[in-house]
Amino acid sequence: MDHTNHVRLTTSELTPAVLEGATIYGADDHKVGKVDHIHGAGAGGSAVIDVGGFLGIGAKPVAVPISDLEFMRDEDGDVHAVTSWTKDELKQMPEHRD
Repeated sequence: MDHTNHVRLTTSELTPAVLEGATIYGADDHKVGKVDHIHGAGAGGSAVIDVGGFLGIGAKPVAVPISDLEFMRDEDGDVHAVTSWTKDELKQMPEHRD
């Protein structure tokens, strides 16, 4: 997916209502997971991403700083993010527990 023309979100848009459910694309531009929920507010918060699994079953939740994700809207207005993390790197992170 070419993200160059997608509109980057502003800091004020980095809220749970906007970010939860967003697809995350990794360094190789493949889907690596989805945002399950957010801890904290704005760029200083953390996104809990469900990585792996199938249809949400067996996915591993990992927490990453929101600042490690570049959130944007595509031509249809859908929010997604890109990161330098790969799916394998995210799977190696400790499991997040609320």
